[in-house]
Amino acid sequence: MNRSEDWLKQAERDLKLAKLISESGFYEWACFASQQAAKKSVKALCEKHNVIIRVHQLLGLLKSLKDLETIPDDIYTQGAFLDRFYIPTRYPNGFTNGAPMEYFFAKDAEEAIGYAENIVRFCSSKIAST
Repeated sequence: MNRSEDWLKQAERDLKLAKLISESGFYEWACFASQQAAKKSVKALCEKHNVIIRVHQLLGLLKSLKDLETIPDDIYTQGAFLDRFYIPTRYPNGFTNGAPMEYFFAKDAEEAIGYAENIVRFCSSKIAST
């Protein structure tokens, strides 16, 4: 059973969440939600191609599609950027001291959201065209 549409719907919702929580100043969580949105959209594309990969890195997921889709270099770069937000946005031991909230700012969230939007849009267009 292909669940690419389900993955894509959740990716779009996670992206909305990233925007909402960024507006409230929860920049670390906005960065994490952006990473999750992008990852779920790439998983949707994997699902569309029946590629089952159980990794958490966007870059790894994108690379698993390289023989099936033409993926622009900027999508790889943006995925690698978002991968940086998977752990340190949530856990204090991601840094030598301080809480994650002390390390992430509006600019980080804005950039993460923008990259996630690009990746979700890219994946959505590929799913719609196949």
